[in-house]
Amino acid sequence: MADKDKMKFVIDLKRYKDVLPKHAMKTLRGQALSGNLEGAKKGLGTVLRRRNGRCERAR
Repeated sequence: MADKDKMKFVIDLKRYKDVLPKHAMKTLRGQALSGNLEGAKKGLGTVLRRRNGRCERAR
């Protein structure tokens, strides 16, 4: 069951290929595959928020 969740996240991560830097993609993919799926999801949210300029720490 957990492997399906990991692979679904990795496949869904490809949707952001044009938006995220390559390093961020590799980091999030590695986190998910190593078992830290919740951390990878949180990291994706953080990167996307910073990309949109809605995070004050990114400025």
